[in-house]
Amino acid sequence: MSTYRDLTQRGSARGTVLRTIGTRERRSHLSAPRVPTVGIDIGGTKVMAGVVDADGVILEKIKTETPDKSKSAKVVEDTIVELVLDLSDRHDVHAVGIGAAGWVDAERATVLFAPHLAWRNEPLRDALESRLAVPVMVDNDANTAAWAEWRFGAGRGEDHLVMITLGTGIGGAILEDGRVKRGKFGVAGEFGHMQVVPGGHRCPCGNRGCWEQYSSGNALVREARELAAADSPVAYNIIERVKGNVPEITGPLITELAREGDAMCVELLQDIGQWLGVGIANLAAALDPSCFVIGGGVSAADDLLIGPARDAFRRHLTGRGYRPEARIAKAQLGPEAGMVGAADMARLVARRFRRANRRRLERHERYERYAQALRGGTEGRPSRTPQDPQS
Repeated sequence: MSTYRDLTQRGSARGTVLRTIGTRERRSHLSAPRVPTVGIDIGGTKVMAGVVDADGVILEKIKTETPDKSKSAKVVEDTIVELVLDLSDRHDVHAVGIGAAGWVDAERATVLFAPHLAWRNEPLRDALESRLAVPVMVDNDANTAAWAEWRFGAGRGEDHLVMITLGTGIGGAILEDGRVKRGKFGVAGEFGHMQVVPGGHRCPCGNRGCWEQYSSGNALVREARELAAADSPVAYNIIERVKGNVPEITGPLITELAREGDAMCVELLQDIGQWLGVGIANLAAALDPSCFVIGGGVSAADDLLIGPARDAFRRHLTGRGYRPEARIAKAQLGPEAGMVGAADMARLVARRFRRANRRRLERHERYERYAQALRGGTEGRPSRTPQDPQS
């Protein structure tokens, strides 16, 4: 029978092992091979691939259009392979990292669901490894972007970081002590589908009142187009800019006009920013990070968006005035963050490729020594034939 002391010592030993494993995982990027890897960012409209070195520097970058989601998963796989092989012609590639806009399982091997592609329980990692002959890592694109910002961008030095990507919708990622928190099933970080307005706007996910319906590129454009379609006096400037063609109103156009001082566009970005701040306050109550990094295309509005977000965050933060406030920073790596992060995360599995190459080299060297020994043993024998390698 185990005594209390035995159980205590056993628990202490197990805790030490777990802490050791956690430390090893946190420091694994420091011991990863400093070799070039390929990062691929797959979005709804483009596939971006690049060779990235160990310092996060992009050595070469190429792009192509994302295959239509009506096409088979094989077509997307072919696109990825073509990009990697193209880059491999000019670079010594040791691993490939994929950042996909979709749900990826906790093993980082299977894309469970991708809204813009024909991926449903797609075993992407194994399919690509069999064709590329190098290790492949698959993860959600928000996770790879967050990793890049933590390693090389606005989140450097932070132990508890939350990334929020504002694009068509809202994506997100959580990093704690240098590890991406994926949850039990690999789909953590879907912040955009937190309900902030019960019974609010219908979301493509099927629910109502999701956060991304009030703070995203889609929300920004929807509000501007509604005002323009209603021929609102405050929308005359933007109506004139698109010559009355309301569908041509886009997020970048709204940001451009806001920078020029258009009152309606400034107000729309303030509204989006305030909803952003409300959501960040909710995440702070749940996760208590030290830093929020705001990325994605909408973050290009800079302080027109992030300023109102900071104000709303302070107003809605639980325990405001009696707790430290998390820092809110704009992402630094821009649209390449997902690609850079995917490449850097792939470096963690690149050692498998190096080990395989080393074993291949060792086998070759053993064969050469064996062949030399055989050749040495036949020296001086008169029975050599013209087919003998030494003849």
